[in-house]
Amino acid sequence: MSWLRIRELVRKEFIQLFRDKRNRPILVVAPLIQLLVFGYVVTTDIRTITVGFVDQSKTRESRMLLDRFEGSQTFRIVQMSDDPRELEDRLLRRKLDLAIKIGPDFSERIRKGETAEIQILADGSMSNMTLGRIAYTSLVLERFNRLVLKELHPYRMDYGNIDARVRTWYNPNLYSQNFYIPGIVAFLIMILTLLLTSMAIIKEKERGTMEQLIVTPIRPFELILGKTIPYTVIAVTQMLVVTVFAVFWFGIPLEGSIVLLGIATLFFLLSTLGTGLFISTISATQQQAMMTTFFFILPFFMLSGFVFPVANMPLPVQWLTYLNPLMYFLIIIRGIFLKGVGLEVLWPQYLSLLIIGMVLFIGSVRRFRKRLD
Repeated sequence: MSWLRIRELVRKEFIQLFRDKRNRPILVVAPLIQLLVFGYVVTTDIRTITVGFVDQSKTRESRMLLDRFEGSQTFRIVQMSDDPRELEDRLLRRKLDLAIKIGPDFSERIRKGETAEIQILADGSMSNMTLGRIAYTSLVLERFNRLVLKELHPYRMDYGNIDARVRTWYNPNLYSQNFYIPGIVAFLIMILTLLLTSMAIIKEKERGTMEQLIVTPIRPFELILGKTIPYTVIAVTQMLVVTVFAVFWFGIPLEGSIVLLGIATLFFLLSTLGTGLFISTISATQQQAMMTTFFFILPFFMLSGFVFPVANMPLPVQWLTYLNPLMYFLIIIRGIFLKGVGLEVLWPQYLSLLIIGMVLFIGSVRRFRKRLD
């Protein structure tokens, strides 16, 4: 194996890559733009809940309840109505998140010490957001109950409630960005390496330069190294840039070792580069390679636990997730970012990532060499 030939092939690959002006924005600007877009868009934090009220009681107690919602920074009352059907229509048209109806006997029941009913209608088209909105509403109602009981019974009352004091570790404020953005970093690296690796080799075939490379003294393994090293360097550089951007722009905590993060990235690149090489061996055109790449990206994304928890998937599907390198990389990157853990905790993920990466890369290299021979 000649390192001189590999060096010249790597230099040729960098020149060819950056000579095309269309590649420069893709390599430099596109990942940062995608991080900005996904970082602000992919969030489940509830900042505003639009509410419509039907107050059929129109008493002091109903106004007290209304004041509790108005005094909250989360709720925004956008409509007061006397017709419940009007609010239901606005709920149907997604102009309201919640519709709250207070019955005519609301105050009377409270003064008698009876249970007063309140109807809450929620838009359930986005179930994860709906659960959060209902939880916020329950908090407001709980505070209202305590306020009313205090007025009706001035002396101290103990209801035997459990005093739950919850302490959340690793993400104390429960910001969803802290959960999603490290995953976005991993996803961007995967897309970049898969596309660049598969497309670069197909370009050589379409331009007819692959035959010229084959007849040179370059050996198949040297050709593979020369083709993959540039994209490894670009991917690691992009990983560093995007990580710095995530930490200093979005304020995502990086509690763990940047060195361990780099090692995990290299292990993950074995899988993505190997998959890119495999795609190049089964594709004849750039269009075919691009379509095949997205065919691989979707299962990697869906079975990674990025959005949908793996524990909620059917058991046969959970078995498939063990073959997904992105799932292990997400566990590692979130553990390093948010928990600050090291190999003593993450070694099973590192080992799995290394094994899957070596199997994919070595298998794809052997298949690629057979095509060259």
